Amino acid sequence: MPTDDIPIPCQLLPASVRRHRAPGTGGPQSHTAPHGWLSVIRLEQRRVPQALAVTSSRGGCALPRSSGPPGALSTSRSRLRKTPSGEREGVGGGSSPGPRGAAQAFGGRGLPRARRQVSQRAQRSLRSFPLLQDEILLTPWRDYPVEDSDPFAPLAEEKWDFVLVSDIHEAGSKKETKRKKFLDELSKKGFTIKKIEDKKLFYGVRAPKQIFQKYQWLLRNPDSKLQNPNAHRDIPVTTRIRIVNFILQNTVTSDLEKLHDLRKKRVFEAAFPLHEKEEVREFLKERWARWRDIFSQQPIEKIRCYFGEKVALYFAWLGWYTYLLGFAAVAGLLVFVTGITVFNSSQVSKEICEATNTIMCPLCDQKCPFWVLSDTCTYAKVTHMIDNEATVLFAMFMAIWATVFLELWKRQRATVVTDWDLYRWDEEEEELAMELINNLQHEPQQYQHSYFRSTIILLLVLVMIAVLIGIAHGLVIYRVVATALFTQSDLGFLHEQANTMAVMTGAVLHYITIVIMTKVNRRVALYLCELEKPRTFSQHENSFTIKIFTFQFFTNFSSLIYIAFFLGRINGHPGNYVRIAGRWRLEECHPSGCITDLFIQMAIIMLLKQTISNVMEYLIPWISHKLHKKWQRPKKRRVMLGEEEEAEDPCKRQWLSNYQLSEVNAFSLFDEFLEMVIQYSFTTIFVAAFPLAPLLAFCNNLFEIRLDAIKMMRLRRRIVPRKANDIGIWLQVLEAIGILAVIGNGLVIAITSDFIPMQVYKYTYSPCMMENSTGVDCLTGYINHSLSVFHIQDFEPHTKVPEMLSDLEIKECRYRDYRNADDYSYTVQFWHIFAARLAFLILFEHVALCVKLIAAWYVPDVPQSVKNKFRVRKHNNLRKELSMMEYSTEV
Repeated sequence: MPTDDIPIPCQLLPASVRRHRAPGTGGPQSHTAPHGWLSVIRLEQRRVPQALAVTSSRGGCALPRSSGPPGALSTSRSRLRKTPSGEREGVGGGSSPGPRGAAQAFGGRGLPRARRQVSQRAQRSLRSFPLLQDEILLTPWRDYPVEDSDPFAPLAEEKWDFVLVSDIHEAGSKKETKRKKFLDELSKKGFTIKKIEDKKLFYGVRAPKQIFQKYQWLLRNPDSKLQNPNAHRDIPVTTRIRIVNFILQNTVTSDLEKLHDLRKKRVFEAAFPLHEKEEVREFLKERWARWRDIFSQQPIEKIRCYFGEKVALYFAWLGWYTYLLGFAAVAGLLVFVTGITVFNSSQVSKEICEATNTIMCPLCDQKCPFWVLSDTCTYAKVTHMIDNEATVLFAMFMAIWATVFLELWKRQRATVVTDWDLYRWDEEEEELAMELINNLQHEPQQYQHSYFRSTIILLLVLVMIAVLIGIAHGLVIYRVVATALFTQSDLGFLHEQANTMAVMTGAVLHYITIVIMTKVNRRVALYLCELEKPRTFSQHENSFTIKIFTFQFFTNFSSLIYIAFFLGRINGHPGNYVRIAGRWRLEECHPSGCITDLFIQMAIIMLLKQTISNVMEYLIPWISHKLHKKWQRPKKRRVMLGEEEEAEDPCKRQWLSNYQLSEVNAFSLFDEFLEMVIQYSFTTIFVAAFPLAPLLAFCNNLFEIRLDAIKMMRLRRRIVPRKANDIGIWLQVLEAIGILAVIGNGLVIAITSDFIPMQVYKYTYSPCMMENSTGVDCLTGYINHSLSVFHIQDFEPHTKVPEMLSDLEIKECRYRDYRNADDYSYTVQFWHIFAARLAFLILFEHVALCVKLIAAWYVPDVPQSVKNKFRVRKHNNLRKELSMMEYSTEV
C-alpha cells in the first residue's frame, strides 16, 4: 500500500524516510514541512524492522532522554526561543503543533490510544519499503527538524546542554550585534536556543541529535569489525556536554570571533553546563561529597558518569596515592618514634650537654657574647632525633616506594580504562571527528615547529627561573639580616634564639612568597604558551603543565635547596667571614648540624600549605555561595484578590542557581593536580630531613578528597567533562620527581646530615680503632673532633670582641669546621670526609636507581588479565570473520 495513502503525521515518521515537500502539495506532511527537499547520501543498506527497534538500555552512566536510533519512530519539537513576554517563537526549521496541538489533533483525551494506533499503522506501512539506508544530511540543519524528543513531555523536563550568560546590552550596540551573530551561527547548526531575561540574559542551548549520531558513527568501536555499523547507543550526558562545548568553543562568527574572544570582550560573561537533578548527582551528593564519608571508598564509576573520565581518573589516582601513602606514613612514623627513643641516649647529644667548658665563638659581630656549647643541649637532642641511622634506610625506602607507587598506578589505570573501553582510545581521532562534525569543510591543522620560537621561549623560561632563584636569595638575605637584628634585640628570648627565630620567620615569609608567586607563575606560563601556539588543547595543557611545574618547583624548593646544601658551607670562618654588602655575614649551621633548620622549614611550609591553603580553598567559594544565595533570594510577591500570579519558568531558577556557583575554567582540574604533585614533591624529595612528611600528606589527602568532591558537587559550576585514558603529562612529571627524590635524599644524607662525618670518625679516628677500647662508645670524642680552634686576636678589625665569661681570660674559641689552628686551612679529616660524602652519594644513587629499575621490571605496567582480555577479543573477531567468509563462499 502506498505510504501517502496512510495519514501518518510527519513527527511519527522515521528520520530516514522524511521526504518534506513544499507547502500546498498535499499529503499528510504539508503542515510541518520546511521548504525544499532534503539531500541525502546513502551509506549502507539496512532493513526497516531493525531500524524500528528503539534503544532503551541505560547501562553504566545516566543517559539523556533519547528518541532511539536513526530510523526509529520519533516525534519532533521545533526549536524554540522564549521572548521577554514569555511566549515561545521558532528559531528556524519547521514548527510543531506542540503538546496541546498534538492532543487536539488526536482527539483530546484519547491521546495514548490514538498515538499507539498511528504508530502501528506507520510500522505496517514502512514494511512495504524493501530496503532503507542510513543517511548523513547534507542540507543545512536549519532546514531539518532539529530535536527528536517527546512532544508530550511537560516543558518542565526540558534538557539543556549549556547555558550562556550575557549582560543586557543597549539595543544596537556592538556587543549586542556580536551576541546575535554568535547565536545565529548556532541556529544555522540546528541548535535550539531559549532565552530567559533576569538581571542578566540567559540563553539555554541544546544541540540537535544529528550531531551525536554523526559522533557515534565516526567513533564506533574499531576493535569490533563485525559489530553492526547501524547499531545505536544512547549518548551519555558527559559525552553530550563535551561535544556541545567543543562546538561552542569552535563556532566562528562572520567577524572571525570565537566564544573565547567574545568572553574577553565581555559579550558573554559565562558559559557552563548545568547541574541537574539526576540520580547520579543525588547519589554523589549523599554518598561521596560529605565529610562523614571520609573513610569510605570512592564511587569512581559514578564520578565518571557525572564528570567524565578525566575527573574520574584524577580521583582514582588521588585515592590510590592516598592508599599507598598510608604505608609510607607508617614507616615515617616508625622512624620518628625510633628517633625519640634515642633522644636521651645519643652519645653525641650527651657530649654536647656535658660540654660546659667548651667556649664557642660569637654568632654575630656586635653584642654577641662567647657562649658555652652545653647551652644547646635541647637543640642537639632534637637534631639527633631526626638525624640517625634509620633516616638512611627510610630515604632508601621512599625511593623504592615512589617507583612501586607509579608502577602499581599504571596497572590500576590499565584495569580502570579497560573497563571503560578506553584503553586504546585515540585522542587525535576524536579531535578530528569533532572538528568535522562542527564543520564539514574543516582542514586538519598541520604539525609545526619553529626553532626560533622555541629558542625565545627557552630563554624566557631561563629568565623566569633566574628571577625565582633571585627571590630565594632575597629570603637568604632576610635570614641574615633578621639574625643580626634579633641578636641585638633587648628581648632575652629573641637574643638567645636569634637563629631559630630567623629560620621560622623565614619559613613563613617563604610561604607568603609561594602564595604570591603561584599567581605570577600562572600568568607567565599562560603567556609563554600563547607564544608557543600549541595546535590542540591537549598540547596546550601539556606545555602549560611543564612550564608551571618548573616555575612552582623553583618557587617552593629554592630556599630549601639553599638550606640543605649551602647553609653553613659558604660562610667562611671566624676572622674571614663571607659578608653581604660587606656588612652582614652569612649565617652558620648550628654546632649540632644543619638538618634541623631544614626540618623546621619543611614542617612550617607543609603545615601552612595544608591548613591555611585548604581552609581558604573551601571557605572562599562557600562564603561566596552563601552570599549569592542571600542576595539573589527571590522576594515573595503579594497577590491581589482575583489576580493570578504568573507561573515562573522552571528553567529560570535552575539556571540562576547554577550561575551563582563559583566559576570553573579549563584549568580547574589542573589546579587540583598541581597541588597534589607539589605535595608529592615535598613528600619524597627531602623526606630524609622530615620523616613525618608522608603522615602529614596522608592526613591532608583524606580531607582533600572530600573537599574537592564538595567543591565540585555543591560550590562550583559543573566542570566540562573531558575524555581521557590516563592522567596525561602528569605521569612523566611524577616519574621525574621520583628521580629527583633519589638525588635529593642522597644529597641530604651525604651533605646535610652528620651521618657520613660520624661514620668516618667511628671507623677511622674513634677509640674503637685503638687497642683496649672495650666498652667505650665508638662516637666518644666526636664533638671535640668536629670543632676547630680560633685565636681571638685574629678577629677582623671591625668585629667587637665580646666580654669574657665569668672573668675568665679567653684566648681561643671553637667553631664548627675542619680547619688547622695556625693558618685556618682545611685539615686532612676534611678531605677524608669530603671523599666519603662523594662516594656515599654515588653509591646511594646508583643502588637506589637500580632498585627502582628492578621494581619497575618486576611490576608489569599492564595486568595479565587486561592483556588476555584483548587477546581473546581479537581471537573471537578473527574467528567470526573467518566463519562469515566460509559461509559466504558456500552460499
